Order: sequence, then structure tokens, then C-alpha cells
Amino acid sequence: MKKSLTIALLFLTQISFAQNKDTKAIQSILDHQITSWNKGDLNAFMEGYLHSDSLVFIGKNGPKYGYENTLANYKKNYPDTSHMGKLLFEIVSIKALNPNYYFVIGKWKLARTVGDLNGVYTLLFKKTKNGWKIIADHSS
Repeated sequence: MKKSLTIALLFLTQISFAQNKDTKAIQSILDHQITSWNKGDLNAFMEGYLHSDSLVFIGKNGPKYGYENTLANYKKNYPDTSHMGKLLFEIVSIKALNPNYYFVIGKWKLARTVGDLNGVYTLLFKKTKNGWKIIADHSS
């Protein structure tokens, strides 16, 4: 019994360590996105997304699919640094769904000379061979 309890505790510790490592990796991606956005670099901002036609971005106009479409929409809606402004994320929660998927809830704010914006987002991250990537983004 004691041996089984020890094995169970070691297993739970290992899971907790892995989740902490994954959470830090996801937070790092979001931090990189903020830095890239605030430099006006949409291409670097997009590095957090899965470069695939299966990427889905859901905004006020409904779902749009594909990495290239998502990048094009960002470039259309934020054509210059005055429209991009300065981005801030507030993470509400980061939760593991299983070892390969995480669900993130947060708030975003843009401080801009052309008028501030803010809203909320949900992100679905998937562990890929190239690290954690956003596969679904619902921002409003």
C-alpha cells in the first residue's frame, strides 16, 4: 500500500511539473506576442499561431479559417502602428485539457491614438512538433 501511494505521489508530482512547464511555455508565447505587437511586427506576432489552413479565428464577423487569412485580416484591420497601439493581455486562466491541449481565457486592451479598444479572448493551444501553437482564437 505504501509503495502504491509513493508511486501515485511521484506520478502526480510529474504531472504537476509538466503542467507548470507547459503553462510557462504558453505564457512565454503570449509575452512574445505582446512584444511583437507593440513593435508593430504582425509577422512575429503570428508565430504563436499554427501555420495551417485549419487555424480558426472567430471574431465579430464569425469564424475565418487559415493562417494566411488570419494574418491578412490583422494587416487589414491594423494597417499601421497608430491602429495597432500598445497591447496588453490579462490572463484570467490557463487550464490543461489534457497533456496536448490547453485552454486560455483572457482580456486584451489596446491603447491607441485612434481610440482605445478592449475585449476578451479564448485560445486553444495544441502541443506540436514545433512547440505550443494556437489552433483556435475567439476574440471579441
